[in-house]
Amino acid sequence: MLRKIILGLVSVFVALNLTFAQPTEKFIKVIVAADHTDWTYKVGEKAKFTVSVLQNGNPIKNAKIRYEIGPEKMEPTKKETITLSTGTQTLEAGTMTAAGFLRCVAIAEIDGKEYRNLATAGFSPLEIQPTVANPADFDTFWSEAKTELAKIPLDSKMTLLPERCTEKVNVYQVNIQNFAVGTRLYGILCVPKKEGKYPALLQVPGAGVRPYAGDIANAEKGIITLQIGIHGIPVNLDPQVYADLGRGILNGYPNYNLDDKNRFFYKRVYMGCVRANDFLVSLPQFDGKNLAVTGGSQGGALSIVTAALDSRVKWLGAFYPAISDVTGYLNGRAGGWPHYFDKNSRAINEKKEKIETVAYYDVVNFARRLTQPGIYSWGYNDETCPPTSMYASYNVIKAPKELFLALETGHWTYPEQQEKVTNWLVGKLKE
Repeated sequence: MLRKIILGLVSVFVALNLTFAQPTEKFIKVIVAADHTDWTYKVGEKAKFTVSVLQNGNPIKNAKIRYEIGPEKMEPTKKETITLSTGTQTLEAGTMTAAGFLRCVAIAEIDGKEYRNLATAGFSPLEIQPTVANPADFDTFWSEAKTELAKIPLDSKMTLLPERCTEKVNVYQVNIQNFAVGTRLYGILCVPKKEGKYPALLQVPGAGVRPYAGDIANAEKGIITLQIGIHGIPVNLDPQVYADLGRGILNGYPNYNLDDKNRFFYKRVYMGCVRANDFLVSLPQFDGKNLAVTGGSQGGALSIVTAALDSRVKWLGAFYPAISDVTGYLNGRAGGWPHYFDKNSRAINEKKEKIETVAYYDVVNFARRLTQPGIYSWGYNDETCPPTSMYASYNVIKAPKELFLALETGHWTYPEQQEKVTNWLVGKLKE
């Protein structure tokens, strides 16, 4: 029974580490939908949104809503409060004159409680081009960083976690020397017990500070899995430790040293992902050739970055990648998480040194350099990682690529998305 409980918790942790949970069902449902079934239009084509307010599957007559329509993450171009006499109404949304996304947000107030939903129309999304600069010395900068990393001894340590092991898998906390002597990278390693050589899957984390439990499920399929943290602290401590750090010293970590490309926080993170691969390929159980990387949000960004920096990676799977075309806001459109230059951060971050730094770390410039096949998945309704920013990265990828869209998803995934990407990766690794 204890083993089943632990495995159940592991499954929960795996899901939470990759993505945010699917929203819970509401008593009153606001449904917003674009009038094209694929929510996609050509530039200049007019879009419409239908808003419905439902209870028990039936329209609520005379429901009062307020709505706004405009380019995602920008000021709305249309606002109105209306009453839906039949419980549903179609709204004229207009069009866009350049490739991008137009969003309709509707809020209904029923019995003093608000219910919100949205839909987003894409206009020629495959034509979206990035705004971020592509530094002339980008490749030199990262080549030198990897050369310096290679000089640092791996000094890996593995601690067996007997309470997490299963009949088929050994589970360890690993502790690896990172980008400088004395700095550490922690993660949870799952290795099949049966003697043999196995492919490996690196799982890189979404934003935040949390513990990790390891991916036992895929390890039981015959894959070495390594789930890493990025903050240089053990990943199996009391959850309260991470909550305290997240509200304390690590609050706002994506902004640390943003004005210095050599000291910016994500340099250690990107190098840590390469170092994690150094460890994986050093394992005697590794088959010597089959290595993949996957993650969502910040982890989606790190999946692309890791593959671009490390040719040992053969495949990648990325859910809604963050840190993509973050300078979009400086060009009148949505930029990627962590929204360095949006209206709330511009006064602080719109400095020459910071704009120059992000060009070395923006996912767009790693996507340009990808050579590995990859599978990607996101939705049009993502308010954390705007689809404009994600397409800016996706559209410059020249390597083989596959995009699995779940249009109405925000910063979360359906089980079908998880299954699609996981099955694709496992299939490649086990070929």
